[in-house]
Amino acid sequence: MTNSTRRVQNQPAWLLHHRPFRDSSRILDILTREHGRIAVIARGVRSAKSRLRGILRPFMPLSMSWFMRSDLGTLTDAEMDGAPLQLTGDALMSGYYINELLLKLMHRHDPHAEIFDAYATTVRNLATASEVAPLLRQFEMELLRLLGYALNLDHDSESHEPLQADQQYEYRADQGPVPAVGRAGSMVFSGSQLGAIRRQEFSHADTLHCANRLLRNVIAHRLDGKELKSRKVLRDLRKSRAPATG
Repeated sequence: MTNSTRRVQNQPAWLLHHRPFRDSSRILDILTREHGRIAVIARGVRSAKSRLRGILRPFMPLSMSWFMRSDLGTLTDAEMDGAPLQLTGDALMSGYYINELLLKLMHRHDPHAEIFDAYATTVRNLATASEVAPLLRQFEMELLRLLGYALNLDHDSESHEPLQADQQYEYRADQGPVPAVGRAGSMVFSGSQLGAIRRQEFSHADTLHCANRLLRNVIAHRLDGKELKSRKVLRDLRKSRAPATG
């Protein structure tokens, strides 16, 4: 090993995504508590004889070891670090959605222990929740805050005055709320609606609907308008369940 090789042992981690590499290996995108998001090669794990084959999967709390010589590391060991989580239906698709958010919004090798903790909490809550939408909105808001893109939900971005409950505001993704004089659209909200989102009053259907509308547009802005595959799948699933009209 050269002096530039960095070894990491027994690091708490979650697998976000994996893809085949050569004949029997995979490249893993993982979220770690102390090293942020990284990519490692897991050699031979697609082989039927690999003891890691059933362990290296999303939503399994893991302890992982690897060494890093460049931007791409090499996995040396992995084991379960807690009971496996069972995500099904909307919870499973929601899990893939937050995985994709992290892959698209986080830079590699940028440690964010708070994001790791927020992710772990959200995944565990998804495994038992009857309603997944409030959990997703909470995670989206926290992720944006921790990445330095916190929503402004309490003051007018032009006058810096507190939002007025009965006034209409247009929320601009790169600026925040500004008075919506004679304007309408998907990013126009009342001050009371923005206040309810700030307080995360997601037990109210209107607040949850407004938060979804707001966060969808803000996140799309941060992604330069590219649609997340998992969000499209979720939307298509919900459309297919909607009762036929006519």
